[in-house]
Amino acid sequence: MTKPTDMEIFLIATPGLEAPLCAEAVEHGFSSARAIAGGVICRGDWSEVWRANLVLRGANKVLVRIGSFPAVHLAQLDKRARKFPWSDFLRPDIPVKVEATSRKSRIYHAGAARQRIERAITETLGAPISAEAGIRVLLRIEKDICTFSLDSSGEPLHKRGHKAAVAKAPMRESMAAMFLRECGFDGAEPVLDPMCGSGTFVLEAAEIGLGLLPGRSRRFAFQDFAGFNEDLWQDMRGGVPTRDCNLVFSGSDRNTGAVEAATANALRSGVEAVTRFQHRAVGDIKPPPGPVGLVIANPPYGARIGDEKRLRSLYGSFGKVLMNQFKGWRAAIVTSNASLARATRLPFLPAGPVVDHGGTKIRLYQTDPLS
Repeated sequence: MTKPTDMEIFLIATPGLEAPLCAEAVEHGFSSARAIAGGVICRGDWSEVWRANLVLRGANKVLVRIGSFPAVHLAQLDKRARKFPWSDFLRPDIPVKVEATSRKSRIYHAGAARQRIERAITETLGAPISAEAGIRVLLRIEKDICTFSLDSSGEPLHKRGHKAAVAKAPMRESMAAMFLRECGFDGAEPVLDPMCGSGTFVLEAAEIGLGLLPGRSRRFAFQDFAGFNEDLWQDMRGGVPTRDCNLVFSGSDRNTGAVEAATANALRSGVEAVTRFQHRAVGDIKPPPGPVGLVIANPPYGARIGDEKRLRSLYGSFGKVLMNQFKGWRAAIVTSNASLARATRLPFLPAGPVVDHGGTKIRLYQTDPLS
C-alpha cells in the first residue's frame, strides 16, 4: 500500500454476533473498535487491514474505506470518479468487480452509478472489469455522499483454507468461534461436541487452544492490491508463536461419514494431535479423561412437520446424559427452537441474542457448571 493512513475498517459480523466480534477486536488491540448493526468499526493503516484478516475468528469480511465525496447527479459522479486516485489502491493488471448501492440520494439508479465507476477505473487506471474478479470495489451512495470501500478479504473469512470435507447443515467457522467465545472459552479447557458433523466446533476450539491463526492457510484479496508488500506480510504471518496444549478436544457423531470427515479436516488443519473423533450415539457419550470443560453442540432443529416429536427424544436424551455423566461441565446448544431447548431439561441461563444462520434464526443456550 502506498502510505500508512488512519482508515476506517469495517469488520462484517454474522447478524447477532456483533458483540463477541467487537470483544475479539478489542482483545487483539484494534483501535477504537465499536459494534454497530452488522459489524464492528475500527481504525488503522494497511497493516491493520492485513492483521484483521489474519487473526480475527469472528469476522466474515474486512472492508476498508478508501475515500468519499458528494455527488448529486451521474455527470458529477463520473467527473469525480475519474479524479479518484485509483492507482493508490488497485493494479492495472488485476481485474476488478464494482458493486453499487444507493439510498436516500438523488443518484438513485445504482446500476448506472456502477457503470460510471467501471468506466472511470478502466479508462484512468486500465484495469479490466470482470464479474468473476477477486477484487471488489464497493460504492455506497447515501444522502448524496459517495463512499468507496474495498473488500480486502476476497473469499469469506469462515473459509479458513484447510477444510475439504463438510457435513450436512454445517456451522460456519466464524459463527462457531463466536459461540465458543460467548461460552467463555479461551483455549484453556477441553471441549466436547457429541453431534460434531464435520467437526467445526472441535477444530475451532483446538486451533484456539494451540494459538493457531485462523487465516494462516489461505490467500486474501489484499495481496493483489497496489503496493502490497510480500515481505512484510510474511513477517506478520510468521510472527505469532503457537502454544503448547496438553488438552484433548473431542467430537463424536452417530454418522460414520461425519467422523471420517472431521478426522480428515483435523489433519488438514494441523490439529490432529489434540483432537479425537469417535463414532458414538448421543446417549452413549462419556466425559473424556482429564479436567472438566465445555460440551457444545449444534443439534438438528427440525424444519418439517413431525420432526419436532422425533427431535424431542434426541434433545431429552442429550440433556439426561449430561445431567448424569457431566457434573462440573458447562453445556451449550445452538438451536432455532426454544421448546426443543427446554426438552433437554438443562438449567439454561437466559438465551443469547437471535443470530441469523443462513436465514434461520438461532440462539445460544448455555448453562453454568452442572451439579
